[in-house]
Amino acid sequence: MLFTITDLHYAIGDKVILDGINMTMEDKDKIALVGLNGAGKSTLLKLIAKGDNPAISYRKDLQISYLPQYSDFDEALTVYAQATKMAPKAQDYEIKATLTRFGLDDPDQKISVLSGGQKKRLALSIALLKECDLLILDEPTNHLDTPMIEYLEKYLIKRNKGLLMVTHDRYFLERITNKIDEIDRGSLYEYVANYSQFLEMKAEREAQALAAQHKRKQFLKKELEWVRAGVQARSTKSKDRLQRFEKLSAISDIKENENLTMIDVASRIGKKTMILDQVSAYYGDNVLFAPFSYTFKRFDRIGILGKNGCGKSTLMNIIAKENPNYTGTVTYGDTIKIGYFKQGVEAMDMSMRVIDYIKETSDALITSDGVLTATNMCERFLFDKGMQYTAIGRLSGGERRRLYLLKVLMEGPNVLLLDEPTNDLDIETLTILEDYLDCFAGIVVTVSHDRYFLDKIVDGLFVFKDKQITYVNGGYSAAIDISDTQKEKASNYEAYKKQKQAHKTRKLTWNEKKELEGMDDLLLSLEARIKAIDEEMGSLDDFKKMDELAQKRAALEQELDEKNERYLELMEIEEGQ
Repeated sequence: MLFTITDLHYAIGDKVILDGINMTMEDKDKIALVGLNGAGKSTLLKLIAKGDNPAISYRKDLQISYLPQYSDFDEALTVYAQATKMAPKAQDYEIKATLTRFGLDDPDQKISVLSGGQKKRLALSIALLKECDLLILDEPTNHLDTPMIEYLEKYLIKRNKGLLMVTHDRYFLERITNKIDEIDRGSLYEYVANYSQFLEMKAEREAQALAAQHKRKQFLKKELEWVRAGVQARSTKSKDRLQRFEKLSAISDIKENENLTMIDVASRIGKKTMILDQVSAYYGDNVLFAPFSYTFKRFDRIGILGKNGCGKSTLMNIIAKENPNYTGTVTYGDTIKIGYFKQGVEAMDMSMRVIDYIKETSDALITSDGVLTATNMCERFLFDKGMQYTAIGRLSGGERRRLYLLKVLMEGPNVLLLDEPTNDLDIETLTILEDYLDCFAGIVVTVSHDRYFLDKIVDGLFVFKDKQITYVNGGYSAAIDISDTQKEKASNYEAYKKQKQAHKTRKLTWNEKKELEGMDDLLLSLEARIKAIDEEMGSLDDFKKMDELAQKRAALEQELDEKNERYLELMEIEEGQ
C-alpha cells in the first residue's frame, strides 16, 4: 500500500470540491483521475503530493515525485542548474540525456527565456529523474510532440511502480492505466478498468443509481400517504418508520451533469477559400520550412503534425496573417472569416468578470438556434449566472480554456485555426468539441499532438519533416515518422563516437563473450518471429486479433533494436581490445 485516503473533505469558500472521499493505492497501481474541469482532479493530486493532510496516511518512507500542472522555477537559474537542484541524486549523464529527450538541448539556457511549453517539459524531465515509489503527473502530455508522447507512453508502461495521473490523452488511459478513479460532484468512484472498460462501467453505474433513485421515490410516495394519514408515533414501530421516512427524504436527488452545448455559429463560406502559394518561413538564417503550396477545400479538416520547434505554430500564424515574416502569398476568399484559438490562453485580465470578457467580443450572436446573448452563450458553455459574475482568476485552467474557446466562437468564424485545443480540457468537453468540429460548416486546421483527437477529426495532415511540409491523406498514424533525419544521424554519430572512445578502455568479460557468441542466433530468431507475425497478419480479417499481433510485433521489434545495439556495443569492445 502506498497511501490511503479516509473521509477527505475539501472546499474553496462555499464550493465543496471533495465531499468525504475514500481511496487506496497499492504499490503497482497505475491510476488515472478523470472528471470535468473544476471537479477537483488537480486539487486531489496536490493534496496527496503535499503530504500534510490528516485524512491521508502514507506508507513509511514513501518517496513521491510530482509534476504539477504549473511549475514554479527560479528564473535566474539555467535549465541544468534547476534540474540538478530539484533532482540532486541524478547522475550528470542522466540529467543531460533526459533534458535532450524532452527537447531541451541547451542545458545552459536560462529559465527566464523559456516558453511555457519548455518549462512544462523541464518539469516533466525533473519529475522522471527523481527516484520515487509514486509518480504523480498532472497533464503530462501538454506541450509534448508526438515522438515525446510515444516515448513517455512506453516509459510509463514499462515502469512497475505506482503511477497517479490526470490526463486527457485517451490512448494513455487505454494503454497505461489499470484503474480509473472518477471525481463526480465531490464523490470518487473507482473502476478497475482501462478507458474503454471505464466508459461501459460508468454508464452501468449511472443507470443503477437512477434506477435506485426511482425505487426510492416510489417508496417515499407510499410512505408520504401513510404520514399524511395522521398516524401517531405512539409505538416504537411507528417512530422507526417515521425516522426512516425522514432519512430517505433527506437524500438529494441525482442531478444530471450539465453538458457543454456547442452552437452552430459558422457564417457561410464561399467557393473561394484560402490558398497558400509557395509559403516559406525563416528564423534568422535558419529555414523553418521550404516553400509549400496548398489550396484548402471548403470543408477541409487538416491536422498539422511535427516535432516541437519545426514551425507548426509559425505556419498557423502565417495562415491567420499574424506573422509577416514569410515568403510566398496567402490569399483569402471574400467570405473567409478566421477564428484563431491559440496554444496558450490569451492574456486575460484575471480581475475581469467572465461575462464582461465575452461581451468584449459580442453581446449577441446569430446562430442556428436564433439570436443568443452573451449570457445565453455562457450558460451553454457551463458558466451559470453565478459563475458569469466571477473573476476569471478564480477559474481552473481548463475552465479558462473553455472560456477562451467560447470567445473565439463568438466571432462567428467559418475557418477555425486551433493550436493545441485539447490542452487542459476535460474528456467530456473534448468529446463534445470533436462532435461539433465533425459537423462544423467550414474549414478546420489544427495543430495537435492528441493522437485520439487527430484520428477522430482530420482527413488530411500537413507533416513537418526535414524542413519540408508534406500533405498526407488520412488521420494520425503511429507509422508516421516525423523525426528529423539529418538531426538524428548527427546525434547518433556523436553518441557513437563517445561510445567508441569508452570501449577502447576495457575488455570483454567472460559473460560478455558468451553473450556475443549467441547473439547471431538470437537476432535470427527474433527476425523469424517478426516475419511469422507479418505472414499471419496478412491472412487475418479479425481486427482484435490483428491488434494483438501488432502489439506483439512492436514488442519484438523493440527487442530486436535493443539486441542489435547491444551486438554493436559488444563488437566495438572486442575490436578495441
